[in-house]
Amino acid sequence: MFSALRLVRSVRPETIKYCARVFSAEAVGSKEYFDKLVANSKVVVFMKGTPDAPRCGFSNAVVQILRMHGVEYDAHNVLANEDVRQGIKEYSEWPTIPQVFMSGEFVGGCDILLQMHQNGELIEELQKVGITSALLEAEKSKGDEK
Repeated sequence: MFSALRLVRSVRPETIKYCARVFSAEAVGSKEYFDKLVANSKVVVFMKGTPDAPRCGFSNAVVQILRMHGVEYDAHNVLANEDVRQGIKEYSEWPTIPQVFMSGEFVGGCDILLQMHQNGELIEELQKVGITSALLEAEKSKGDEK
């Protein structure tokens, strides 16, 4: 006699993961999956580690820059899932991690964010997405005191 329980026990975990990926409308690592993630918040970062525990210097630098500007953002640890780690590189057509998105648009990695921070462009880009930089507010406060 054939039993459903016996069938379920005989299926390998990697087969289940494959089927979930194939039959899911938003398979992890797919374009639709990333479209949804980057649209979920004004600023989204794909990084190694988490904001509280970055696992590489470049990810840490991005966290520190965004922290200086007082930016709230969604962070996704690419080390937790190889499909996300590889998929985000294909999605953005950018080979390195971390990756920063604003209003669903790819901005760049650590080097670009650092350059934008240094030349003031980051404040402008944050304003375009409706975020006022904490650095800009601090500067305004200084001006008001004089």
